[in-house]
Amino acid sequence: MPNDKTTTAPDERRVGIFGWGIVAPKSPNIDAFARNLQSTESWLQAFDGFGPDNFLVGMPSFDFTAYEPWVVQRFKPNRFSQLQSKMGLPVQYVIGCFIQALEQNQGLEEELRRLGTRSHIYVGTGLGDFGTQYEESLSLYRATRHWTRFWAQPDRNATRAAWDDGGRLLDASERHGAPALEPDNIPPSPHGASYEVRDEMEDAWWGFWAQHSPELRQYLTEQKEIESVKVEGNVESGKIAAMKEKRRKMRRLQEKWGAPEPPWQSVSANLVWNIDNIPAAQVSMLGQITGPTVALGAACSTFGVCLKEGLDAIRRGDCTAAVIGATDPPPHPLTVSAFYSARVISADGQLSKPLTELRGTHIGGGAAVWILGDLEHFQNLGMKPLGMEPLAVGVTSDADHIITPSKEGPMEAMRQAFEGAGLSASDMKSWDLHATATPGDFNEVEMVRDLMPEDVLVTARKGRFGHGMAAGGGWELTAQYLGYESGRLAPTLLSENELNEQIAGVHEHFVYDTPRDAPQGAVGKLSMGVGGINACVVSRPLKD
Repeated sequence: MPNDKTTTAPDERRVGIFGWGIVAPKSPNIDAFARNLQSTESWLQAFDGFGPDNFLVGMPSFDFTAYEPWVVQRFKPNRFSQLQSKMGLPVQYVIGCFIQALEQNQGLEEELRRLGTRSHIYVGTGLGDFGTQYEESLSLYRATRHWTRFWAQPDRNATRAAWDDGGRLLDASERHGAPALEPDNIPPSPHGASYEVRDEMEDAWWGFWAQHSPELRQYLTEQKEIESVKVEGNVESGKIAAMKEKRRKMRRLQEKWGAPEPPWQSVSANLVWNIDNIPAAQVSMLGQITGPTVALGAACSTFGVCLKEGLDAIRRGDCTAAVIGATDPPPHPLTVSAFYSARVISADGQLSKPLTELRGTHIGGGAAVWILGDLEHFQNLGMKPLGMEPLAVGVTSDADHIITPSKEGPMEAMRQAFEGAGLSASDMKSWDLHATATPGDFNEVEMVRDLMPEDVLVTARKGRFGHGMAAGGGWELTAQYLGYESGRLAPTLLSENELNEQIAGVHEHFVYDTPRDAPQGAVGKLSMGVGGINACVVSRPLKD
């Protein structure tokens, strides 16, 4: 294991951000993200995921081929095509963000690798790869319908041949020797059913008869014999020979029966290659990072929780660097439908801004990745920290409601963060809200004022890029850090005359649609996740 040159005591270690990358709506990379923050336009677009609809979404701007030269330079020629064909978009987003982050400081890639197990990875997702799950579920459903319909036909099912389409047992003279079955639970025939219920009735009818097919049982017996082929002799060559023999025999079996593809062969292995730990795992493999690789899921608080894990690991002395981040799939009919049913997204085709009419948020997709490092260690290597200095993250659970935040849980997370940073609420000069353009915005502003001075400058940015379930907190923190790096907080989409009247009665210092000088001092950012998981990040401007 390489020696860590850091001399500071672990509990006194300061942490810096030495690389970051972004994939967001209208922003394929960190540079575009920084430029676009200066505009006063929303990055949202019409969804049309159900055909025409009334939803706006944050669709990521992304081209994975932009990262092909980086991959080709380091790996075998087929590595990029494998990533392109096997990895879903949430994984590809993280790969892109990670490569962007490595490019922020020369030598960063080599140092992460040199550190060996002293480089950790904490990359999570809020939703997982819904796109891949949906497509493979459809493939399975369609293949299952073809399969059961095939084996439910009377000419391929002796049991079914003994019954008519209405579920009536034929007379012996009509059965032609087929075995009789007299169950009392035959589902209703779909013959003549209305289109509203026909699919469900067909599934039940075909599934029932396939279950009672002697021919299918014979097919499965023959298939079982094929699958029992063993690997013999040399393991590697024997494995290949066994696979070829199985494929050859399975082709013959299919030809013999004229059967469609079995449903268990209809689902791509890509479903396995895109489970929730794979974004983190791909960072490990592409970066050749050998430290612990962990996937964390904390809904809308995922990025903050990953940041806490990285900060704590460096401060404990467990590692010298940590890659942290979060990723979400692009908006999908599944997620839009679910959030609409949860009554938290706007559906009138108009932009819904936080702190205004409180009509609901907009779903967004993309990723954010940061590379954290022991400040002294990386500065000694000549590397420059980015943005601000993260001081502490407070994490709590409401233990109350699955989607409606409490006040007590987030406020306790805030208090934890203040204490961990060695600061008080009165030290806060700027604050970024979770603010989802729902009634919870009012409670969140009240929380800020319950703890902080009346001149704290507040930002709320989800009207710009939508609500990335896990990545949104990373976008908002990066926007906050970029603002303090430049000394100017980027404008939001909120106009002063749009501010909700009741919210305006609680607090009046917000960043509106013009840039503001960044007030010098400590800043905070709160995220509140589905399930009642809260993460509060406290940071300060970089100093020597």
